[in-house]
Amino acid sequence: MREHDLPAQPRRARGRSRFDDDEPYLLKRGRPAPPVTADPGDEPDPQTGDRWSSWDTAVHGPEPYPDWVVTESAARDTELGVLKTGKEADVHLLRRAVPGTDRSCLLAVKRYRDANHRLFHRDAGYLEGRRVRRSRENRAMAGRTDFGRQLIAGQWAAAEFDALGRLWRIGAEFGTIAVPYPVQVLGTELMLEFLGDAEQGHAAPRLAQLRPGPVELRALWQQLVDALVVLARVGYAHGDLSPYNLLVHDGRLVMIDLPQVVDVVANPQGPEFLARDVRVVAAWFTARGLPGGTADPAALTELLLREAGIR
Repeated sequence: MREHDLPAQPRRARGRSRFDDDEPYLLKRGRPAPPVTADPGDEPDPQTGDRWSSWDTAVHGPEPYPDWVVTESAARDTELGVLKTGKEADVHLLRRAVPGTDRSCLLAVKRYRDANHRLFHRDAGYLEGRRVRRSRENRAMAGRTDFGRQLIAGQWAAAEFDALGRLWRIGAEFGTIAVPYPVQVLGTELMLEFLGDAEQGHAAPRLAQLRPGPVELRALWQQLVDALVVLARVGYAHGDLSPYNLLVHDGRLVMIDLPQVVDVVANPQGPEFLARDVRVVAAWFTARGLPGGTADPAALTELLLREAGIR
């Protein structure tokens, strides 16, 4: 990717978070996401377990909505199983369909664990640079009270939704980064585009599962570099990048799992997170046979810091 491929992003003064610090549940201007975790819809059908779609009460992804997104109020949501379990959230497979029509889509539903079961113990470093307005909420978050942990869980969902929306717009326009389309967010539940075999319900493989040949390996590395340059140019580092949160779908490298996305300018540890991301993925590519001179973590880190305006 060259400098002219992506419009230069405006630089902001150090210390100002790239997230909307004044609204803990933001995300569309003038439309804060409801700070709830329970499904506000009807009780599930006792026979099928289906619920009415939660689209009408959620905050939606970027417009125009892709054609495959089901927005009808008459749609029903059907749980199809678990795609992935994790320390902080579980990812479920869900079908949203309008009964009696051919309108349907598969969604990956990421549900963050409640305050008593979340195991994410590195919140403090990632949350530096993110603040909410009320001092009571800041104190609760700092003290990790039950209320504060609920706020943090909401911030993770809101931050991931916000980051995915911004990166999806860039990818849709310039093709330099791929992320799942963020369909909606409601409290601590995030609904995303499902990437994989829609007929079988099999998710796209993670990079860690693959053993690419030399040509494919080099192509995937170049896609990764292009994506990291885009992230840095808009001031982000993934924050927890590894071969396990990169999917390969139809030959395209897709970045997932962005709740901890870091503002490299506002967060004092931002450059360290960025450098760690690069070291982890460069080590994987080198171990798979990419020449060390190609996957040079020091050179790539320096490039990304310059793109972020830190060097």
